[in-house]
Amino acid sequence: MNQTNSNLAHGFDIEEIRRAAANLEDGAVTEGYAADREAVVAMLNAALATELLCVLRYKRHYYTVSGPNTGHIKAEFLEHAQQEQDHADRIAERIVQLNGSPNFNPATLTQRSHAEYDESEDVQAMIRADLIAERVAIESYRQMIQAIGDKDPTTRNMLVEILATEEEHADDMRDLLA
Repeated sequence: MNQTNSNLAHGFDIEEIRRAAANLEDGAVTEGYAADREAVVAMLNAALATELLCVLRYKRHYYTVSGPNTGHIKAEFLEHAQQEQDHADRIAERIVQLNGSPNFNPATLTQRSHAEYDESEDVQAMIRADLIAERVAIESYRQMIQAIGDKDPTTRNMLVEILATEEEHADDMRDLLA
């Protein structure tokens, strides 16, 4: 094929695009993947641990919160637990797409998580612990997004979407503290 035909589609490198058909065992990861795949998988596994711990913390708060006028708080805890589980599922799926292995090992979950578990009994302490964890998650995702840059747009977009939800969670918790 002559040079004119190899760069037809708006300057795309047709030969590189065709090379993507090789190495089928790599699934979605083509030669053009620009990020450090192992580093991204490691970051995502830390995020997975954080999300799983957040699910557990919110679930505990959901089941143990009591007192007058706490129904709306209980509902908020459950909604957040479900959304954090969705984040964990999305992250685990992305790890697999990157040919990694999602780490669900409960024995090391707390060491790998950016956030902490909480066993508060007081509703205000629960909300405060959740707000702290959301702020930790926000900063973690911000740093991951910055580290990935434009090298892995799929992971970046997923993290940006999760970050937006974490910011909503932080606002919700702040409002409940008021």
